Amino acid sequence: MSEEKTPGAVTSRPGRRMPLVISAVAIVAAIGVTAAVGLGDDDKPSGSGSAVAEVYGGTDPTEAATVLDRPFTKPALVLTDTKGQKYDLRERTKGKPTLIYFGYTHCPDVCPLTMSNIAIAKKKLPKADQDKLQVVFVTTDPERDTSAELAKWLPAAGDPSFTGLTGDFSAIQAGAKQIGIGIDPPKKEKDGSVVSMHGAQVIAFSPTTDQGYVLYGEDATVEDYAKDLPKIIKGENP
Repeated sequence: MSEEKTPGAVTSRPGRRMPLVISAVAIVAAIGVTAAVGLGDDDKPSGSGSAVAEVYGGTDPTEAATVLDRPFTKPALVLTDTKGQKYDLRERTKGKPTLIYFGYTHCPDVCPLTMSNIAIAKKKLPKADQDKLQVVFVTTDPERDTSAELAKWLPAAGDPSFTGLTGDFSAIQAGAKQIGIGIDPPKKEKDGSVVSMHGAQVIAFSPTTDQGYVLYGEDATVEDYAKDLPKIIKGENP
């Protein structure tokens, strides 16, 4: 797992998933103080006037979740799902508790672990709640992660109910930026390996407001998700 020596810094290890987080988000996760993420004047999270929660999380090292006092608006992404069909993220997940994660199928560590942790936690929920929860995996490596590739990988890494999305890289990158997650184009190393640089955060969106109000880092465990998901599904603070 890559080390971050300073908030937002990237430590390079060829062939591995590399964290790339907009610095203000990294600081939020580190110290538990939330504010509008520094994306530039034109990219500030909208809907910030109707905060879902007060600042919470991060000050207690036992808490995995950081609840944002200025939540993100769901990205305006229209991509392609594992069946090769158009998928409008906002429309398809409207009014549903939703977890969104950006990663890639060739990731050797954090991406499959994150999907596995969420899948195991999801299975601990009552069946009715399992049916409500939407988990969306958006590839950061769309050239290799086709619809067919995602359709094979997601059930093994996570759960067959998870939604996998692929499409134009620039659209994916812009969508990730809307929720404070940095992504760089996949880069081929001298040894032939391909590195996809991306933030490793999971953002939870409320079913009552469709705002992204909870942030999980890459160290969130099965137990963390299992404890928080029942409240997230109700639109409550974990």
